[in-house]
Amino acid sequence: MTRALILGGTADASQLAAEIARAGLDAIYSYGGRTRAPADQPLPTRIGGFGGADGLAGYIRREAITHVIDATHPFAAEMSRNAIEACASTATPLIALERAPWTKAPGDRWIEIADIEAAVAALPEAPANVFLAIGRQHIAPFAGKPQHVYTLRFVDPPEAPLPFAAKVIVSRGPFTFEAELDMMRKRDIGWIVARNSGGDGARAKIGAARTLGLPVIMISRPHLPDRHRVESVAEAMQWLRHRTCLGA
Repeated sequence: MTRALILGGTADASQLAAEIARAGLDAIYSYGGRTRAPADQPLPTRIGGFGGADGLAGYIRREAITHVIDATHPFAAEMSRNAIEACASTATPLIALERAPWTKAPGDRWIEIADIEAAVAALPEAPANVFLAIGRQHIAPFAGKPQHVYTLRFVDPPEAPLPFAAKVIVSRGPFTFEAELDMMRKRDIGWIVARNSGGDGARAKIGAARTLGLPVIMISRPHLPDRHRVESVAEAMQWLRHRTCLGA
């Protein structure tokens, strides 16, 4: 009997949950717990961490999980590494549903760097209006360049004081190209810091930056161990159905 665990939190994960529910398969959707009001899912849902790889392995055993789909954010490296380790220790089939990264197009002014610290260093010394499109967990290092006027965008209002003065937009995507263009013009954005998340939901800001000729400090994805990976919900469903038919 199939009982899948979706490690979610992305639009792709929500689409996968809908497909699994329509197929009548048994599955659990897991949120990491960082969003205070997560979107409803058509599957039983849990919220919160597992307690590392060992905790996830224990959960897999207790809940009789037969398949794991890692559909977390491409930068949720710790969770993905825990999934790889937990599935290996429990002999549980694992697949990653991971959108393809963006690729540089004509007109893009990307500065491609490896991590957040390099992104801070890549910002100019002269004061500028900077849009930090990187999530709230990663903004603290930018306090090292307080001369800039930062614009942040979160799904939820911040619960604690920010590490530096900033203009905060509370909004949930996806965002259209026109809306991103309008936001950048109104706020006179001069620089953008983004993670190479890929997919369509956050692509609009990259197109808007290209249109405005703005430099984008693009943070590359973290390196992960090799794992079976697909880029679409259809491919993930095909894998799950195939595994189900095989009884593996």
